Parts: sequence; C-alpha cells; structure tokens
Amino acid sequence: MMTRQRRANRVIFLAVAAGFVMLAVAALAVVWTFMRSQDYAELVSHTIEVEASVADLNRLVERIEASRRGYLLEGDSRFLEVFEKTAADIPVQIDRIAGLTADNPSQMERLDHFRDLTRQYLELLRNSIVDKQAGGTGVRGASLLDEEDITVVQELRDISDAMALEERRLLVAREAEANGSVYLSTAVAIAAAILLIVVAAGTIWATRRTLRALTSIGVQLQELNDDLESAVVERTSELQRANAEIQRFAYIVSHDLRSPLVNVMGFTAELDAAIKPLNELIDKAEEVAPEIVSEETKFAVREDLPEAIGFIRTSTEKMDRLINAILRLSREGRRVLAPEAVDMNALVEGIVDSLQHRIDELGVTVETEPVPTVVSDRLAVEQIVSNLVENAIKYLKRDRPGRITIRGKKASGRVLVEVEDNGRGIDPKDHERIFDLFRRSGSQDQPGEGIGLAHVRALAYRLGGTITCESVLDQGAIFRLSLPMALAPQQGVNT
Repeated sequence: MMTRQRRANRVIFLAVAAGFVMLAVAALAVVWTFMRSQDYAELVSHTIEVEASVADLNRLVERIEASRRGYLLEGDSRFLEVFEKTAADIPVQIDRIAGLTADNPSQMERLDHFRDLTRQYLELLRNSIVDKQAGGTGVRGASLLDEEDITVVQELRDISDAMALEERRLLVAREAEANGSVYLSTAVAIAAAILLIVVAAGTIWATRRTLRALTSIGVQLQELNDDLESAVVERTSELQRANAEIQRFAYIVSHDLRSPLVNVMGFTAELDAAIKPLNELIDKAEEVAPEIVSEETKFAVREDLPEAIGFIRTSTEKMDRLINAILRLSREGRRVLAPEAVDMNALVEGIVDSLQHRIDELGVTVETEPVPTVVSDRLAVEQIVSNLVENAIKYLKRDRPGRITIRGKKASGRVLVEVEDNGRGIDPKDHERIFDLFRRSGSQDQPGEGIGLAHVRALAYRLGGTITCESVLDQGAIFRLSLPMALAPQQGVNT
C-alpha cells in the first residue's frame, strides 16, 4: 500500500513538474513573441520617422525658394534671414536623415545625390540673391524658375519621392511582419492559457489529494501552527522595533545633514587661522637657526597648506550652496500657488529696473515690447522671467554691444513670452541638457551651479506651461515661455 502510494505521489509530482516546465516554456515563448512584436513596432516607427524627416526636408527646400523669391520681389532683409537660416537647416536635416537611413544603402545613395543637388541648388539661389544685391532686377528669379533651376528642383523632387516610396514599401513590409508577429503572439498566448488551465486543473487535483492525506495529521499541524504564530508575532515585533529605529535614524540624518559640512568649514577656518602663527614661527626660526628649517617645510607651510585649505574651502562652499539650492527647490515645490491677474508689462519693467545697475555697467541695451496679462502665480512668473533676463545679461559676448529683447504675444489660447539676446549662444545639442539639474553648457567662466534653468522649467510645469530654447553658438539665444491664459484651479493647490 505504501509503495503504491509513493508511486502515485511520484507520478503526480512528475506530472505537475512537467506541466510547470511546459508553462515556463510557454511564458518564455510569449515573452519572445512580445519582444519580436516590439521590435517590429520600433521598425515601423522608425520608417514613419524617416518619412516625416523626408517631408520636413521637402518643406525646407520649398521654404528656401519662397524666401528667395520674397527677397527678390520685396528686397526685405527678413526674407534673407529666413533664407540663410533655412540654408543652414537643410544640411542638418540631411545629416539627420542619413543617421536614420544608415542601414539602407539605396537610401544613402539617393541621399548623397540629394546632398550634391542641394549644394548646386543653393548656389543657384545665392547667385540670384547676389545679383539682386548688386543692383540687378532679379526678374528671372522673382518670376519663374529658369531651366536650370527647374531641372535641379525636379531632380530633388524625384529623389525625395523615391526615398518616400522606398520608406512606404518598407513600412508596408514591416507592418505585415508586425501583424504576423501579433498573430503569432496571440496563438502562443492562447496555447499558454490552455496549458495554464491544464496545469491548474492538475495542480488542484494533486492539492486535494494531498489535503486528504494531511487531514490525518491535523493535530500535529495545529501545534506547529501555534508555534509558528508565536514566532511570527515575535518576529513582527522585532521588525516593528527595527523599523522604528530606522525611522529615528532617518530623522536624525535628515536634520543633521549639514553638521559634518559645518564641522569641516569650522576646522578649515581654524587651520587657516593657524597658518599665520606657523609662518611667524618659520620666520623666527629662519632668523635664529636657519639650518633647522628645510625648504620642504617652508614650502609646505607657505604654499601647500594654504592651497589645500583653499581647495577645501572652495569645495565646502560649493557643497553648502548646492544644499541650500536644493532646499530652496524643495520649499518652492511645496509652496501653494496663488493665481492672480499679473500685469506682465509692469512685472518686466520691475525686473529690468532691479537689474539696471548691472545693465548700465555692461552697456547693455534692453528693449521691451508689450506682453499680454496672464492669470497665474505672480511670484513664480517673476522668478522665471527674472532668471531668463539675468542669464541673458550674464552670458553676453563681451566683444560686441549687448542687446536683449523681451516681448510677448497670444497664441492658441496661451501667452508666449520671449527673452532674446545676442550673446554667446548655446550649442543645439545642449538645448535640453541645460534644463537638467546641475548641468551647464559652454565655457564655465560665470558663477553658478546649474540649478537656475532646472528651477525655471519646474516652475513652468507647475504653472501648466513649458520653456524651450532656440539658439546657435555665437548668435545669441531665444528662450520661450508658454503659459496658459489662466492657471487652472486644480493647479493652484499643492497636492
């Protein structure tokens, strides 16, 4: 009887184990098919991105032709500015498409041809502009494209159409593969579900059989359970005590975070104060017994020690500034917003007046244009605009007269505030990086810890707005603050 029971138990165990192994295999298959589906989805998204980039490139080509014509017809330098900006954007967009299609030789070949034609096309457009600037009529460029222009434009369109067609073909193929992967994933999931039901049924049957066998030893299990409950109660009590201790420790650490820093700063001051008597002692020793004072000792006291103390003081001061800045950010994040009608013109005027001494000192020209009124938190808006204006003053180029323009307008139910300068500019790759905490761009020749713009973006988000940057190195920068016309009621409460 016992032998038969053991065999039955062994068979049950092996069956359940085999079922779980099969279930694990099915789960892995589901994960594998899901990852394949995700890969196909990424390929489809990549193809759509390439298509959109090609469309953007076509729009740039159309824009540069429109700006050329506008300049030739009107002679307005603003068209020329748009022309030059677009001419600079086209190679960047081509390089972007090249990065996206680096794995497609046929697309790369078309793109290389497109790049060569673009250079030729830009040269033709520039020639017409030069002719206009030289006093020519510019009639040919202002009216209709000449034969050479038409040929180049047609070739550009043919290449872009071919690239778009290739991407469309890839999109169709990849969507078909993605759909196949979805069908496969569904089939695998269904199979896994069926297998799960089978394994569950077998497990329930085996469990019931086991429970019936365990009924005969219920008394022993009850005793074990009683002992286990006592152990759990004791262990829970220990865990509660440990948790309370951890909480007390966290409280102490949070309140004493600055203590080590204060001690270091204090002892650094004492070391700094001790340098003077040491120097006096060295001077006296040199007078009385110069042979006992080595050059290494003098250099250590007069050079190494002050330099080391200076490094320590600089580091502790920086750490102190960082802690204070983080605490300010934390407090600001908890502050309850108070919506009110904010006269943006008066606010901008007040900010400029507060910085007038620095503006006059640097010889900066500040121009202000009307800015619409918003209903928002006055303090937060003032901190944002003030930070942007201060940065514009701080990062002007010293080899040319500084010019800062503050303006605003309504757009799509929002208020757009712009702070533009002609300073050193920001590398395009850093346009988002500068809004990260403790991150800065360019040469670090101005004081700061990389917190200001992070604070600005955090405040803008709390007000339901956004902050963006548009800049080119050595050509200044434009910071755009977009705010809702009125702060939503739910945004005025700190949750």
